[in-house]
Amino acid sequence: MNKTIRRASVFCLLLVLALLVRVTWVQAYQGQALADDKNNRRNTIDQYANPLGNIIVGGEAITGSTETTDDKDFGYKRTYVDGPLYAPITGRSSQVYGTSMLEGVYKDVLNGSDSRLKSIMDVLTNKRADPGNVLTTIDKDVQKAAYDAFQDNGKEGAAVALDPATGAILAVVNNPSFDPGRIAGAHDGDAWKEYLGEDGKGKAMENVALRKPQAPGSTFKLVTLAAAIENGLVTDIDAPTGIAAPYVIPGTVTRLPSEAGDAACNNVSAREALKKSCNNVFAEYAHRLGQDKMRAMAEKLGFNKEFDTPIRTSPASKYPQKKMSVDQVAQSGIGQFDVQATPFQMALITAAIQNGGKLVAPHMVSEVTDANGNVLESFKDPKSDQVMSAKTASMLQAAMRTVATDGGGRPAQVPGAEVGGKTGTAQRGVDNSLPPLAWFTSYGKANGKQIAVAIVIENSGTERSEIGGGKLAAPIAQKMMAAWLKK
Repeated sequence: MNKTIRRASVFCLLLVLALLVRVTWVQAYQGQALADDKNNRRNTIDQYANPLGNIIVGGEAITGSTETTDDKDFGYKRTYVDGPLYAPITGRSSQVYGTSMLEGVYKDVLNGSDSRLKSIMDVLTNKRADPGNVLTTIDKDVQKAAYDAFQDNGKEGAAVALDPATGAILAVVNNPSFDPGRIAGAHDGDAWKEYLGEDGKGKAMENVALRKPQAPGSTFKLVTLAAAIENGLVTDIDAPTGIAAPYVIPGTVTRLPSEAGDAACNNVSAREALKKSCNNVFAEYAHRLGQDKMRAMAEKLGFNKEFDTPIRTSPASKYPQKKMSVDQVAQSGIGQFDVQATPFQMALITAAIQNGGKLVAPHMVSEVTDANGNVLESFKDPKSDQVMSAKTASMLQAAMRTVATDGGGRPAQVPGAEVGGKTGTAQRGVDNSLPPLAWFTSYGKANGKQIAVAIVIENSGTERSEIGGGKLAAPIAQKMMAAWLKK
């Protein structure tokens, strides 16, 4: 009996020792990981125990906090001013569904847990610091001009505006949008389901402007023309190109038509080809340049690269990196095949063209501060790269001005301003089964100010034959540019 008791005692002792070792391991080695785990509800409760810091547009807070009345676990919940207007920028800060966009990037600053906010006394007492604020570069007039234009016409799509000289992002608009205030609390499941939609893909919460690359159509011809000029293929934009129409895609027996017609596009100059959007000219440029030179120009302008604005533009706009056939290279020159771009990317290209070939790092935050206004991060001196020569940029500007004054971009004209643009229509869907995308990108310049914008219209309720960037997207660009240039 004594022997049995001893064995049982030893076994129990081993169990206690194993438990102690496990507890020590969890607390000493895994404690921080468990504390930081996204599924740890204590972190969420702690995050909303106090009012959050704010996201600022034009000196005014577009976010706030209010005391929670429907859940005893949370002290406060997030509120939003003009939530759908600024949703692509703020994202959401939800007690149930987490954070996104600027709310996610700067979560620790906004809830006071960022170590840079803590004073020595905060560190000693383990007290959470007062939250900081995020100051954006967004211009409320340009933002609202774009948003209202989409709302007035009931169009689905997105728009982006940049200041070419500074890289400051002036507007990011999506339609449809969502109100992050409706999903900020602990009991907002119905609104969440509504925003996710019947297909569960959440069209309203899809950031088309920054995170949905699609075929850019003829707006990509700006990249093709830039590559042609930079590589000496074009030295005079007013000289005949010698490129015939009708045109057969290299390596095939397929004719490539242009909307303007073969007669209008036969042996035209580069300027006329851009104005009339002659597919034969730009497909042949791409064919002659080859995939490597085309890709090199595209990548200088931001393709195949993710940008932290600080919202990450992921997935990146795409120019194919895998080996293409000759016919595919030709099609890439007109913004088809596997070329994909976001409105952000096309605005970036136009900004570089307007800025003398210099691409300034794009950003939508100017400063991050603590509660007393002390600067924690500043983005007021961004890096820049000369991505094309000033001469190339000047030639592109001249061709774009012709599009805006005498071509399909006329609806984008702003009185008293220099405006250049490029229209685009892109096929999509299997066998072109979906309505085409309507694109427009442009720059405006007046009174020492400048702006670059890009718009894509995904759905407009317009007859297929009437879908075009000049008709649908250029008027939105006009309103955005006027809002900035007329200040």
